[in-house]
Amino acid sequence: MALNNNQQQFSPTAEQKRSAVVLFSGGLDSILAARLMLAQGIGVYALNFASPFYISSGKDEDSKFDAEAAAKMLGIPIKVVHKGVDFLEMVRSPRFGYGKGINPCIDCRIYLLKKAGEYMREVGADFIITGEVLGQRPMSQRRDAMNRIERESGLAGLILRPLSASFFAPTIPEQEGWVKRELLPSIKGRSRKIQMQLADELEVEQYPGAAGGCLLTEPMFAPKLQDYFDHNQELDLFEVRLLKTGRHFRVSPLHRLILGRDEAENNRLADHMRPQDKLLEWQDGTGPSGLLIGTDDDNALQLAAKLLLKHTKAMADAKAVVRVVYEKGEQLLEVENNLDREMLKEMRI
Repeated sequence: MALNNNQQQFSPTAEQKRSAVVLFSGGLDSILAARLMLAQGIGVYALNFASPFYISSGKDEDSKFDAEAAAKMLGIPIKVVHKGVDFLEMVRSPRFGYGKGINPCIDCRIYLLKKAGEYMREVGADFIITGEVLGQRPMSQRRDAMNRIERESGLAGLILRPLSASFFAPTIPEQEGWVKRELLPSIKGRSRKIQMQLADELEVEQYPGAAGGCLLTEPMFAPKLQDYFDHNQELDLFEVRLLKTGRHFRVSPLHRLILGRDEAENNRLADHMRPQDKLLEWQDGTGPSGLLIGTDDDNALQLAAKLLLKHTKAMADAKAVVRVVYEKGEQLLEVENNLDREMLKEMRI
């Protein structure tokens, strides 16, 4: 797992004799969890997991920027961990199944907490905190699911959920007197009103809105990822990130074509072209760019070119020229714009 270089040196002060690692998304709940611990003299290390499936308003990439800004506001150190291929393998074959999409929420929480436990031991912290709220999410924040996640993570008694602590058995930090439960709120359910009131009380003035989330819960994204899993034995984070861009077509079992939906996506596809990929453009007019992913294959290239033309204003049932850009050159490919609509529909992922 790749780590960033922004981790700060940190040690609890004399008043902060105990410390905790917080699973830190940079959202309101994780900000409040960290702030509540700081108010009780607990030193806090923020641990953020940047995900290829994260979505937020104004950002198409990972979530680390919001989290780093929030950690700076709180004055706590942060380590950003990019979820790797091991995370993708977990998503492909989750032990505890999916939610309504292709979201393995229980397995995901176990994965994150195990990594947090490793970091806790690395920095010498005493326990883990999260911003979880009982009943806020239907799959992973039910009482039975949260108890199961704690057991499976190997951190029984060491996971404190400050926003909902009163609804669970006392944790080791509470039993040992490091954290006073009576000073923690009792929040459950999906409303954010109490959190927003608490933010005012704790003088947390800046925090992101509720926008954003995980693409794995999106019905339109699930088929793209499932198709990728079905056709790729070895997983590639680069290709998974590209699933967020454009329209996707299965040209053959070994080839996938991505068509840009606007100029920004056309530019993105061009910028992300690798040596083994091919970039396709209609030579005589404007329209989408296409990124063909897969090994060299003339049949796949011909079909990809026809797919591209079908999304342009090229004359139907007439020949047109498609410019194919390679790593070290280009070629002009003449094909007939005669792709059948039913075939087009079948190839759309």
